[in-house]
Amino acid sequence: MTTKTATIQRAGESNGRNVLPLVRWMTAAAWVALIGGLLISLFNLNNFSDTNTALMVGIGFMVGSVHIYVIRTAIHLVHSRAAQSGEDNTGN
Repeated sequence: MTTKTATIQRAGESNGRNVLPLVRWMTAAAWVALIGGLLISLFNLNNFSDTNTALMVGIGFMVGSVHIYVIRTAIHLVHSRAAQSGEDNTGN
């Protein structure tokens, strides 16, 4: 007959993954994309149409920055929720 053992990890050690550097990097990337998109768009407002490629690229950078920030927030929330549930399980 075999026995199964379960291990409990501490709250800060969820599978040995530290997502804080990734969260910081994605925050910086989102801001860089937003500022770059704003600058590209502002310098190319003279021909406001869909044929202005630089303007469309600038708008794409701004939209992309929002997507990067949303993904960063989701990663951060999932990690903090996992750490919190691990902490709750340790207390019982």
